[in-house]
Amino acid sequence: MENLALIDSFSEFKDDKLIDRVTLMAILEDVFRNALKKKYGSDDNFDIIINPDKGDMEIWQRRVIVADEDLDFDHLEITLTEARKIEPDFEIGEEVSEEVKLIDLGRRAILALRQNLISKIHEHDNTNLYKQFKDLIGDIYTAEVHHVRPRVVILVDDEGNEIILPKEKQIPSDFFRKGDNVRGIIESVELKGNKPQIIMSRTSEKFLEKLFEQEIPEVFDGLIMVKKVVRIPGEKAKVAVDSYDDRIDPVGACVGMKGSRIHGIVRELGNENIDVINYTNNIQLYITRALSPAKVSSIKINEDTKRAEVFLKLEEVSKAIGRGGHNIKLAGLLTGYELDVIREGDVAGATADEDDVELTEFSDEIEDWVIEEFAKIGLDTAKSILKQEVEDLVRRTDLEEETILDVMRILKEEFDS
Repeated sequence: MENLALIDSFSEFKDDKLIDRVTLMAILEDVFRNALKKKYGSDDNFDIIINPDKGDMEIWQRRVIVADEDLDFDHLEITLTEARKIEPDFEIGEEVSEEVKLIDLGRRAILALRQNLISKIHEHDNTNLYKQFKDLIGDIYTAEVHHVRPRVVILVDDEGNEIILPKEKQIPSDFFRKGDNVRGIIESVELKGNKPQIIMSRTSEKFLEKLFEQEIPEVFDGLIMVKKVVRIPGEKAKVAVDSYDDRIDPVGACVGMKGSRIHGIVRELGNENIDVINYTNNIQLYITRALSPAKVSSIKINEDTKRAEVFLKLEEVSKAIGRGGHNIKLAGLLTGYELDVIREGDVAGATADEDDVELTEFSDEIEDWVIEEFAKIGLDTAKSILKQEVEDLVRRTDLEEETILDVMRILKEEFDS
């Protein structure tokens, strides 16, 4: 009865964890053999028969019959007198098989045995989970929000596996409630002790690349290739695409009519602004495309230092730099070149403006964030600002009119003196 009850409880693991019959039998036998080794010092003369499907198990001990006075090892040998109680016609030298009841191992041993089994099955389960998700690294995965914490969101998939979405792997505009379905890529699987920790990311470039594969049939079919993806999560991204088939317009196919194809991706990423550009091996053309929507006048490239001087008209500078400097930063990451924006006329007019002063020289009077705001639209000297109309500066920056007037007053005082 004890055997049946114990096996019944073991069968629960098989149902809960979906462990196959052969694996469960192997784990059960390993656990029982460890228990027998502790009890008898060896398991060599024990046979274990397990049928987890039916819920039965038998342990048989094999011992050699010896004369009563020759008994030395009672776990390996049995006296002739004891043997004949089992079968009257046994003789010395024959082997006797006798069933061992679990209760004979002792209550403490049975509790330890059960605990050991639980540990072994969890270890098996964790190993399988680790292998399963290791193969899913870089793939899109969907799970449901189970718990929202300040620094992490705990997700659970359909099989009850726990997945972690850290705060730094979330798009800034992400807001989750319990029960929401969340998409991201499996970024890594780490073993914390014996338990695998599955990390999801929504900020990875790979997530955006996989969304292109999922949402755009030509990318999925390999007709269009995503050459490179760079992004500032939740703000802006640039995706370079190419096609071996000249009949296919890779940018048009990815964007779709009136943005219909890319709209779902943009929405998934919290309205992240996505620029899709045609990839090319012509680096000058590639940089020009990467700086879109700005129109580049000319480019001077230094291959040794991987730097490029980009010449633009004054009205194009702010477009090239972009809000918060995002456009030029992403263009540099996409092309692999450090980009220096130069306003057309700056070099030619250097002699006439030798008495001009860098705006940073006024950092004791003008706050750094104000200087940075002017730099975003390509205005980094005193005279470049004084040439502008106040209304135009209000429109092109995030500065208040009062702040701009204060800056102009400070700069005028410099040249009046």
